[in-house]
Parts: sequence; structure tokens; C-alpha cells
Amino acid sequence: MKVDGEKLRRLREEKVLTMKQTAELAGVSYNTLYRLEHNKTGARQQSIKALARVFGVGPGELVGDG
Repeated sequence: MKVDGEKLRRLREEKVLTMKQTAELAGVSYNTLYRLEHNKTGARQQSIKALARVFGVGPGELVGDG
């Protein structure tokens, strides 16, 4: 699924988290998070849910459709 990379980065910065910290909290690799934030790859539904949980938002808020 396509993730809104700008929104993902904004949420991370609002939480004052580094990419490494965010990746560890969500259980994804640093490289995956980097590619998501730079719109270079899509994400599995499991990864989207994990990132949404870290940021306290619904998974739909991270998907590029909105």
C-alpha cells in the first residue's frame, strides 16, 4: 500500500523521534522507514498498522489516498 511519506515524516517529527527510534518502535527496518518517508516503496498492512500505533493515529491516516 502506498503511504503518504510527508505525513509520516511530519508525525515522526511531531513526536520528536528519530528515524531509528521510530523504526525500532514499529518493528520495521530503518531502510524501510527511509523508503516510506521518501515515497520510494509501499508498505505492508502490518507495517502501516505498527507505524500508526506508534503515532497514535488510525492506519487510514498514513495511506496516501487521503
